[in-house]
Amino acid sequence: MGKHIPPFDNHNEPVINVNDDTTPLCYFNPVKLKNGETYRYTLEGYESAVVLAGGTCNITVDGETFESIGKRASVWEGDPSAVYVPVGSNVTVSCISEVADVLIAGGRYEPEEGQTFAPFAIQPEETDKVQYGSDDTKTHRKIKHILGQKNADKRGRLLVSELFTVGAGGWSGFPPHKHDEENPPKETRYEEVYQFRFNPDFGFGAQFLYEHEDDYGPVYHVRTGSVIAIDKGYHPSVAAPGYEMYYFTIIVGEKSKSLVQYFDPHHEYQVHTIPGIKDMVAKFK
Repeated sequence: MGKHIPPFDNHNEPVINVNDDTTPLCYFNPVKLKNGETYRYTLEGYESAVVLAGGTCNITVDGETFESIGKRASVWEGDPSAVYVPVGSNVTVSCISEVADVLIAGGRYEPEEGQTFAPFAIQPEETDKVQYGSDDTKTHRKIKHILGQKNADKRGRLLVSELFTVGAGGWSGFPPHKHDEENPPKETRYEEVYQFRFNPDFGFGAQFLYEHEDDYGPVYHVRTGSVIAIDKGYHPSVAAPGYEMYYFTIIVGEKSKSLVQYFDPHHEYQVHTIPGIKDMVAKFK
């Protein structure tokens, strides 16, 4: 049930590859480039998004170039820019800033008969934002949707977001929820991959995973660069006091285009007491 991949230098090779043993619906490759360097890839059977965590790149998809994607120095400064990539497209990412911090998110998808998608850019001002929770409940959280509700008609089942704990410490993914069964309208099956970062950089947090509401499960010590892959179970996380926590989120549906979360029955009542939770849930559909 899920796994933690501690931080390491991946040398621009996928951390979560196609047909991963835990989350085969997902793909994740963090890529580091210097000025003038390029990275090329093609993902058969997977749609993807090239997200600039920091720096600026020209991104070419099947011969169409999107110029100067990326307007920020890091995830802590400004909003994300990205390019959506249809299944099986040839992609070239070219760094035009001093350095570039590139996050490539992918999701398995087989287009329906006659269905075609085109590449498109998502600029910072097009990010779909939602903020919820409160300092009193230690759940103050900000989400920046890159692929989500606003562009649902332009993509398959790949959802990509940036999530932040607001302030110094606090909970995310709370109340605990899961999405591992295809049982609409109560729940839909989505696999999920996170990459964590902390501010200041030496911060840390914890990722909980448990399959049934009355069971215990593993708790992982996460730091900047930690990757969590989740195939099933409830998965709340928490940041240590004094540290802001960010995580890049890849969520991929098996059949449904709408993510429907099932909340742990022991804690579901807090959906109705934590400010803004219902707005957060609606933005994932």
